[in-house]
Amino acid sequence: MDNVLIVVEDLEAAKAFFTELGMQLEGEMRVEGAWVDRVVGLENVQNDIAMMQTPDGHGRIELAKFITPEATRNGSEEPAVNTLGIRRIMFAVDDIDEVLDRLRSHGAELVDEVAQYEDEYRLCYVRGPEGIIVGLAEELDVDESPLTAEEID
Repeated sequence: MDNVLIVVEDLEAAKAFFTELGMQLEGEMRVEGAWVDRVVGLENVQNDIAMMQTPDGHGRIELAKFITPEATRNGSEEPAVNTLGIRRIMFAVDDIDEVLDRLRSHGAELVDEVAQYEDEYRLCYVRGPEGIIVGLAEELDVDESPLTAEEID
């Protein structure tokens, strides 16, 4: 996978939100011209994009603000997680509480609550700018018991 596109109205707020998740701004530019029109199937496209990269360099999110034609809203401004289409992106984090505190400073809201899945993960969904839902997953340290003599052999 190369990247996931998220269309936004407030590009600066979206960049700040994903920066708080640990992503880095890879680059920004205005995209326009006949080649863009042909790729996306619209006419007179002009949009500003920001490429955000995960810290490990393996994943990217393309944030796009359409100048022309204007972006359209399809349905609710805050669709539920069971709405058809891409609803969330999940991020692995070291400390879910610390990340939540940072994201709240950018207006993010916890969708419901932080839940624990068995002894493996703490998980939650957060609604950020423009209704974007991201999941946070904190892998829990499982106390590993020492190996028995049978397991060593």
